[in-house]
Amino acid sequence: MNIKSQKDFFSGLMFMGVGVAFAWGASTYTVGNGARMGPGYFPLLLGVLLAILGGVVTFKALVVETEDGEKIGSWAWRPLFFIIAANLVFGVLLGGLPSIKFPAFGLIAGIYALTIIASLAGDEFKLKEVLVLATILSVMSYLAFIVLLKLQFPVWPVLITG
Repeated sequence: MNIKSQKDFFSGLMFMGVGVAFAWGASTYTVGNGARMGPGYFPLLLGVLLAILGGVVTFKALVVETEDGEKIGSWAWRPLFFIIAANLVFGVLLGGLPSIKFPAFGLIAGIYALTIIASLAGDEFKLKEVLVLATILSVMSYLAFIVLLKLQFPVWPVLITG
């Protein structure tokens, strides 16, 4: 059987792999039933649905004819690097690294760093727009996580708050 769309075929395989991994990981938790859901119920359900969706996409890639076969292009290394780096820097700034005595800088500094670094992944960079976006994300995140959900993690740098 020929692959008619490489993009869809490999996307479907990725969906199936991630879905099976989530379902397998969720099976170690108590699943429960529909009336009394355990902590593994929702991840198991999402994993199974994602695997089914991947199967449908993969099947479609094998059956439905495309114009040019939708070949997979080269890797986009720059966006890949900056998006991964932005998430790593956010995690380090949010919680710090106690093993090397790097203090936590909190939610606000983490969001600003995340937004600035992730925006470098695009083709154009406008500092004013990025700072406006970071400010909006910081305010909304503060309201959602700290005020409404009352989550307990550092908001400001430890150097300021002590």
